[in-house]
Amino acid sequence: MSAFIRPFLPWIAYAVVGAVTDWRWGALAGLVLGGYQLLALRRAGRGWDSAVIQVCSVVYFVLVAAVAFHDPHSSLHAYARGASCLWLAAAAWGSLLLRRPFTLGIAKLDVPAQYWSSPAFYRVNAVVTTVWAAAFTVTGLLLLALHGDTRPALAINIAGFVIPAVFTTRYTAAARARRDA
Repeated sequence: MSAFIRPFLPWIAYAVVGAVTDWRWGALAGLVLGGYQLLALRRAGRGWDSAVIQVCSVVYFVLVAAVAFHDPHSSLHAYARGASCLWLAAAAWGSLLLRRPFTLGIAKLDVPAQYWSSPAFYRVNAVVTTVWAAAFTVTGLLLLALHGDTRPALAINIAGFVIPAVFTTRYTAAARARRDA
């Protein structure tokens, strides 16, 4: 599961730090962590296909941090959490439309190369990406409906990552078991 959660650590940091302190520091934490992850992936020789979420993270957090530090009381603040999930949803749905599910690059970190060209490998990643995209969409819409109320936001954010992460772990384990049977 760690390979699938690691790319989302900047978003988790953004949610937690932003809830505990201020959205400016949450955005900065997300940017620093996302930038670090992107640089680490590229220095390790990983392809851009394994860095889709990191690239999306850096772009989003540059924009949000710029707004947040320029105007800490911006009316956008109330919508930033929901927008962050919808940003991820757009990236996930977009990767599916392009027939390059964002989880393909992540899965290649754990799956032997001999399986990468199989239809089953693509299908598993399309299903997993669809679940993540749906979770991001639902989470984003719920957070937008809160209109900035931070009390339930952290729990919704956590559920929006934990539920698809658990699904990913179980579904890929079942697919691996079918493949190895």
